Amino acid sequence: MAKMRAADAAVLILEKEGATQAFGLPGAAINPFYSAMRAHGGIHHVLARHVEGASHMAEGYTRAKAGNIGICIGTSGPAGTDMITGLYSAWADSIPILCITGQAPVAKLHKEDFQAVDIASIAKPVTKMAITVLEAAQVPGAFQKAFYEMRSGRPGPVLIDLPIDVQQTLIEFDPETYEPLKPAKPAATPRQLEKALDMLVRAERPLIVAGGGIINADAAEDLVELAELLNIPVIPTLMGWGVIPDDHELMAGMVGLQTSHRYGNATMLESDVVIGIGNRWANRHTGALDVYTKGRTFIHIDIEPTQIGRVFAPDFGIVSDAGEALRGLVELARERRAVQGLPDWNAWVKDCAQRKSLLQRRTHFDNVPIKPQRVYEEMNRAFGRDTKYVSTIGLSQIAGAQFLHVYQPRNWINCGQAGPLGWTGPAALGVAQASPGTAVVALSGDYDFQFMMEELAVGAQFKLPYIHVVVNNSYLGLIRQAQRGFEMDYHVSLAFENINAPELEGYGVDHIKVAEGLGCKAIRVREPDDLQAAFARAGELMAEFRVPVVVEVILERVTNISMGAAGIDAINEFEDLAEASDDAPTAISLLV
Repeated sequence: MAKMRAADAAVLILEKEGATQAFGLPGAAINPFYSAMRAHGGIHHVLARHVEGASHMAEGYTRAKAGNIGICIGTSGPAGTDMITGLYSAWADSIPILCITGQAPVAKLHKEDFQAVDIASIAKPVTKMAITVLEAAQVPGAFQKAFYEMRSGRPGPVLIDLPIDVQQTLIEFDPETYEPLKPAKPAATPRQLEKALDMLVRAERPLIVAGGGIINADAAEDLVELAELLNIPVIPTLMGWGVIPDDHELMAGMVGLQTSHRYGNATMLESDVVIGIGNRWANRHTGALDVYTKGRTFIHIDIEPTQIGRVFAPDFGIVSDAGEALRGLVELARERRAVQGLPDWNAWVKDCAQRKSLLQRRTHFDNVPIKPQRVYEEMNRAFGRDTKYVSTIGLSQIAGAQFLHVYQPRNWINCGQAGPLGWTGPAALGVAQASPGTAVVALSGDYDFQFMMEELAVGAQFKLPYIHVVVNNSYLGLIRQAQRGFEMDYHVSLAFENINAPELEGYGVDHIKVAEGLGCKAIRVREPDDLQAAFARAGELMAEFRVPVVVEVILERVTNISMGAAGIDAINEFEDLAEASDDAPTAISLLV
């Protein structure tokens, strides 16, 4: 059997497991691992500017394509603690990434050695597995188990911490006989699926709530097939957006307090039986539970047993991988239709479609400074059906989800639960690395953009082109809007007179100069009629120079985006609603 360093064995396992894209920063305690990657040559590496950025790049890479597992690598001490935010956001959204950290020598772990911290204990609450490997011979087993855990049940991140002496110790390892472990995924039984279908066919106004678990299971086609077979409208969650195309006749809109459509909320309130598949009943989706659940029967299918009943008790719960459940329901529904037929829900489907054509928010404003709604209207015109949008949190993300259109799974890449500011830029770089030749468009408010804008240099260095739309109102817009309830506007303004850029007229940071200083291209837009030309020019610059291109849009300082604080029946609409098709010209279903 071959003898090699434990670090070399670990790199060979990465290749065997199909995880060959890493993002990270070398350092003293992880240098042996980097030497193993260099010697092997099969692991692609992108050098981040911040280790948290590396973790978000790994997330973006995983989220962009089925089967991907991004790797983030850092040295001991602060590198691991910097990556905790990435681990948390991956854990919260069920995203498998592998974090590898260096560590002080085993004999020094209890001596408060330089940059020695118990990173495994710190990471445990936000990972499926976090381990410091103390014996070199256990490295292959630790990595094999890591991939098994990431892929089994509810997916999620893993951290492996490698002391420097463990990395360099010679072990016996035969890469020729190494095989990945088969992931464990629960599957619904025929009896469970029969009961679920029985409950559905008794409904008058049924709905499918489609969650991110369907995307994780790569089962969007199965979801659409089931919806079409039964003729039941679909409400995607924020994490499930794209499982059914926005322009599909059965796409009934999104539901929630923030990232929702007026017609989606109205349809949910009219429904009587709801089957949730691969979803969590997240609080910003449900709002007040008494409103969300009143008068409705719920079926909940999820891969994680502890999710059933976590938020509210469903009338029937099934523990199953979303793909397994969907394929089983499709087969059962086909049999049921052939033998005894299925209910006719055409009238219900038409009602949902009518709401989609009537309950629109206005997007067409000619104001200067620009109103944000107009930005998303123009983005719908400028960017095609295959565009991958990347966003994280704030009024930009909320309004984007209300007004943009998504047509495919993994084309809305959003850190839905953790929502860390700064996530968007590095995640977009990971998406760009995973999706060469695909249009990637990031969407940030100015504060999200400022959190980790140094990562633009990564895109310039490694030729990772994407368009980054920055809607700039020089405010922490979402927090300012939330502070209205406290009758204050306190420490949420980012505006100041920039002595080096008086042309900004008090908007503060000169994002154009920053982006250009980091090796990228940038465009500033002040007039709504200039947006189309700016997006077109950004595409040209991106194609020519193969770098990120920032399109900064100067917004009005204060805009309140539609949202509610309690139930989905009480959303505050701050702007005039659309009354004619010209008010919302890029809406999926034009006003009738």
